[in-house]
Amino acid sequence: MHMHGMTWLLVPAMYAVSSLISFALYAGDKRAARRGEHRVAERTLHILDLLGGWPGGWLAQKALRHKCSKLAFQRGYVVTVLVNMVLLGCLLFLF
Repeated sequence: MHMHGMTWLLVPAMYAVSSLISFALYAGDKRAARRGEHRVAERTLHILDLLGGWPGGWLAQKALRHKCSKLAFQRGYVVTVLVNMVLLGCLLFLF
């Protein structure tokens, strides 16, 4: 299989795995917040969202009602989604 075909297989797999991890981290952070325990750094959530986990992050925000009212976090989240989409577009254009 040439690179173009591999890209079309690897990209959805990368997004699926990253989204599952992202959802789990958001859920863990929500649980830690409720218990007053050590939290997941917002930077960590943003990095994972940037790497393709943003669909899982979005789903976790909606399903768990976590981080959705924090404006500074939401601004960062939107930036990570936009940057990810630009990078994905460049990747797909190149391959």
